[in-house]
Amino acid sequence: MNKAVFLDRDGVLNEEIGHYVWKLEEFVVLPDVAASLARLKQAGYYLVVVTNQAGIAKGLYSAAEVQACQQKLQQATGNLLDALYFAPAHPSVSESLARKPGSLMLEKAMARFQLDPTRCWMVGDRLRDMQAAERVGVQGILVGASEPAAYQPRVADLQAATDLILAGSVRNS
Repeated sequence: MNKAVFLDRDGVLNEEIGHYVWKLEEFVVLPDVAASLARLKQAGYYLVVVTNQAGIAKGLYSAAEVQACQQKLQQATGNLLDALYFAPAHPSVSESLARKPGSLMLEKAMARFQLDPTRCWMVGDRLRDMQAAERVGVQGILVGASEPAAYQPRVADLQAATDLILAGSVRNS
């Protein structure tokens, strides 16, 4: 069985700008993301982006625009990402098991890459990311300060999350 790091997109890999990010000129990869992903890849992790993209359901942008942002991210990180899963639904328009806190995106990747959930991590900036991970037995790391909850472990950014993962820190129970 393999291991992976699931990565939320906005606020973890690229700048969180306070509204939907789909325009390439607004899609800015955060500092140290490429170096962090390279360290994780070197340690044998699959790298899987799992992102809610409700703007599609709302008609603000298309799946092709999400893919264009993913391509920009791939170019900025040396094509280190193994997969992109995105949930185009929004509760006001349509329901979806894929939309986090649902876990279908993670489940699909787990089947595709034959992942052992006890060897996987989820790095996200929202409690819904942590809830999706918990549903499938994956350890979560909350980054940033956008959520007021006292969730642990909580770190500043992907670089600090990478340090925790590679240090083999003890899983929360």
